[in-house]
This record gives sequence, C-alpha cells and structure tokens, in this order.
Amino acid sequence: MAAGTEIKEEHYGSMPDGRKVRVFTLTNPSGLRAKVTEYGAILVSMETPDKSGKPADLTHGYDSLEGWLTNTSYFGATVGRFGNRIKDGKFKLDGKNHTLATNNNPGGIPCHLHGGLTGFDKVLWSGKITGENQVEFSYTAKDGEEGYPGNLAVKVTYALTDDNELKWEARATTDAPTIINLVHHTYWNLAGDPAKSIIDHVLMLDADAYLPTNAGLIPTGKIDPVAGTPMDFTKSATIGDRIDADFEALKFGGGYDHAWVLKKGGGVRLAARLKDPKSGRVMEVFTDQPAIQFYAGNFLDGKAIGKGGVAYARRTALCLETEGFPDSPNQPSFPSPVLRPGETYKHTMIHKFSAE
Repeated sequence: MAAGTEIKEEHYGSMPDGRKVRVFTLTNPSGLRAKVTEYGAILVSMETPDKSGKPADLTHGYDSLEGWLTNTSYFGATVGRFGNRIKDGKFKLDGKNHTLATNNNPGGIPCHLHGGLTGFDKVLWSGKITGENQVEFSYTAKDGEEGYPGNLAVKVTYALTDDNELKWEARATTDAPTIINLVHHTYWNLAGDPAKSIIDHVLMLDADAYLPTNAGLIPTGKIDPVAGTPMDFTKSATIGDRIDADFEALKFGGGYDHAWVLKKGGGVRLAARLKDPKSGRVMEVFTDQPAIQFYAGNFLDGKAIGKGGVAYARRTALCLETEGFPDSPNQPSFPSPVLRPGETYKHTMIHKFSAE
C-alpha cells in the first residue's frame, strides 16, 4: 500500500433503530480524499486540489449521519433498484404487471423515481475493506421490496487510485427475473464552493443524441440528434450559455435534466468532461453504460441545509449519472434493463480528477 493511503474506518452514527453505521476515508499520495459510508453506499465527500494545489470538497451533502438521514435529494447516493424514472410506476415483465410507488411528479405527472420510497439510498449496507484503497458495500433487496420482483444481491465498490481516479463499480445477481438500473448520484461543484452556481462550468458529453421527454420527464421513445440544439455538448460548452433557451426539452426540465445517448463503444469509455475555469479543476467521467443523465440542479431550492450550514440553492451543483435508459422497462426499443437468474448486472463508473 502506498504511503499515506491506509483506509481510515470510523463510527459515523446510528440508524433510528440503533444499528451502527461506519464511514471510511480513502486518500491517495496526490492529496485526494474520498469518504464513503454504509448508509446508502453514499459518497460523503470528495476532496481534490485546484490548479494551485488547494484542496476542497466538490460535493453537496451533510456534515453528519443525522443530516444524511434527511437526504431527499439523493446527494452522493447509490440509487436503485431502478435509478431514474419509470412511467406511472408500472411495468410488465414476462406477462406479469408490477406496481411501484409514484414518488415524483414533474409537471404534475406522477412517476416512480430512483427506487421508490425507501430505495437503496436510504438503507444500511454492509461495508468492508477489500483491497488497497478499496471498500465494498453489500446489500440484499428482498423479493417484493418497493414492489420489485426477485431477491437481488448487490455489491458496490469504491476505489481511489494513485492515478486520481475514483472508481464506483456495481454488481448484482437475482433469483428471479427483475429490472435493474443502479445509478451513482453525486452532486458536483468543481469550484469547491457550494454557494457558487455551476452555470460557468464547461461541459463536454460524448453523445450525438438525447432522449426527448414529455412534460413528466418520461422519454417519449424517440432518440433525437443534438446537432443544432441547446442539447449539443459534443464540443465543450459553458453550461449557462443555453440552459434557459427557448427549447421544449429545457422548458420541461427547468433546464438540463435529460439522458444523453452515449456514442457506441466497447467497454469503459469517456462519457463526459467537466471543467471549472476559475479553479482549473477537471473531472472526466468514464463508463460502460449506454447513457448519461446530466442534471443541472434545477430543483435545488435552498431548503436542504448542507455541509457547514449552507443552503443549497438552485444550480449550485450538477449530476452526471451514467445509466441505462430511463423508463426502459416500458420501452421495448431501449436497451433492456431485465436481469435474470444466472446473469450478473455490471456497471462501472470512473471519475478522474485533474487541474489545469
């Protein structure tokens, strides 16, 4: 193990029922520091240096477990069993209808979001150190939990490398056919100042197309090209330049809150590059998934009081969530989210940090 990279394991607090919760701190020789907790398999914080070498936490969240227990924004969380939205909270699998909670209603249209009322972000996982600068969290979702079929055994691994990469990897198996779309949901602000807007960040998405939605933010089934629209991030663009453009998709989402269809490629490849020009911090996102949800924090409203007592205002952080397509259980033309016995679901997401 490299000097200064020994994992620190600490008591973080207790669940309302008394179960103990631990937090793990991973560091590397370049001064990066990641904290992850058993509650929600959450990334509690991620500190990286700016171009002058000054470190700062780049994530929205809370100072204590008590704060995380109030988390309704999915800050830092591992969300599932199905991240993103499912139309009407309903889907059919092998001829059988399943009904899920409708816990979100964009545009006044109810849908199922991020696994339901008590999704994976709100349960206690079991953590253990499994390697050099690596922590593995395990959780088994019972058959019928939140309305989903099948007992689902999940493992999520966080690893911090000497190459300044934070790797999040998810694996899952089931004993009955089910659907799955595990998503990592950190809110990022590369300025390291949670009071600053992210609209001056510069973003590139390696995507020629996106999924248009209805007013309820459910994909219509179409895959539209980004060329000639405010959705085009094939070349780096400042987020704020077009976020309030007169464009239907942006009106529905109150800004960017859509899935972009990543260019085809085998294995793990670059999906996004984000830069804060002032601090010089750069974050590259790599994945093996077919889509990435870019959410510009449009629904943050100052009600969530986070780290240091900061009220998280609109667009003070953004999410880049690699994933399968939203509402794919109801869209036969989309990549299938079905997991069957004998198969293993795999999702790799890598955040690579630098400064320039």
